[in-house]
Amino acid sequence: MGFRRLLQRALLVGAVPLAVLALLILTGHLPAFIGLLALGASLIASLLVARLWLSGFAELAVALREALGQSGVAHSLDLPRPQADPAILADAIRRLARGLAEQGGMVERLRQADAAILANLPDPLLVLAADRSVLRANASAHAMLGPDASGRAPDTAALLRHPVLAAALDQALENGQPAATELSLTVPQPRAFAARVVPLDPPLADGGCLLILLQDRSREAALERTRADFVANASHELRTPLASLIGFIETLRGPAAEDAAAQQRFLRIMAEQADRMRRLIDDLLNLSRIEMEEHQPPQGQADLALIARVEAEALAPLLAQRGTSISLDVPPEAWARPADATKLAQVMRNLLDNALRHGRDGGQIRVTIEPMAQQEAPRRAGYVLRVSDNGPGIAKHHLPRLTERFYRVDQGRSRQVGGTGLGLAITRHIIIHHRGRLNIESTEGVGTSVTIWLPAG
Repeated sequence: MGFRRLLQRALLVGAVPLAVLALLILTGHLPAFIGLLALGASLIASLLVARLWLSGFAELAVALREALGQSGVAHSLDLPRPQADPAILADAIRRLARGLAEQGGMVERLRQADAAILANLPDPLLVLAADRSVLRANASAHAMLGPDASGRAPDTAALLRHPVLAAALDQALENGQPAATELSLTVPQPRAFAARVVPLDPPLADGGCLLILLQDRSREAALERTRADFVANASHELRTPLASLIGFIETLRGPAAEDAAAQQRFLRIMAEQADRMRRLIDDLLNLSRIEMEEHQPPQGQADLALIARVEAEALAPLLAQRGTSISLDVPPEAWARPADATKLAQVMRNLLDNALRHGRDGGQIRVTIEPMAQQEAPRRAGYVLRVSDNGPGIAKHHLPRLTERFYRVDQGRSRQVGGTGLGLAITRHIIIHHRGRLNIESTEGVGTSVTIWLPAG
């Protein structure tokens, strides 16, 4: 700093006391010697204060220029060379504040754009903290994993506890490199995932240090499994009716070629076998479609009470034929959400059909629907649908296997009444698709009761 500037600032600081001392000396109120000493001391003190003042402003000017350079807005502000001038510094500070405010707005817009991109990515995405807690999850993750107990975050408990994914997280943190893996979950329904774990270095502003990208491969796995199961099941179950058709055709071509009565009897049996094959193929295809979709929750809602009334009315001719009565104890409305009304109508149809086919002639079927919370999650509302009959009942050792494909308690009776052995398997997969629960109870000589819990939203 120049001596001239220092002297100017010193006179600015000490002008008043110096003028007072000079006036006192001139008027004789202060001895000349003492007055001159006081004038000298005041001038020296003013020079020291001015020096400190100018030094402080010079340091502030240097710090301000460094801040402008680090902020990236120095050139845009066109700041002159730092001077120890409060007006210049105040103007520079105002410009810096405006520049930082603009940068802050840009950072906020970028943050919002980043959040919007993450939220709308088609693949599920999770951001984890160092303690493996979930900091962020996009809409796809919420839809795929479903809500947790609070209803505000996705249910990641089973996913993050999976040993395969835990090992991938450890590997990514240890090596600092992305890790990929595949895993399967069995609850709340079987699902297959491809997961990619990406470490974030440096961590995000909210502490996120791990990024998990998920790809739902349940449909592909179900398709592959369905293809293999369809071939195995179709070849096994179609072999008997197909062998019967081939045998009857050979008989009609040979020994019964001229026997009209035998031809009519054989053609009737062939028609029954062909119809059985058609029902079997329809049920297999239906089951395959349901298995491929069961990992995705349904959309919409369904009135269980209306479905029960409609399906019971449609079954009236068969009920009258066997002398079986049906009683409905259902509310005016019972809305299941989320739900597929068509699939739930098929469930009701299967249960009523089973109760009719395997109940006793002249028996009774009872259908009840009542609201009830899920026992495992008392705050989760739902409806309990129960279909009961007073038929011969089923031995307890058969109950765990009733929902298996083609499992029959009585092979001969099942084929005689026209069952394919797939009704309860289809029912089970539809209930899994709806995130519901299925339970079968039976007592020999008393009857069978099938209970289904479905969520009510």
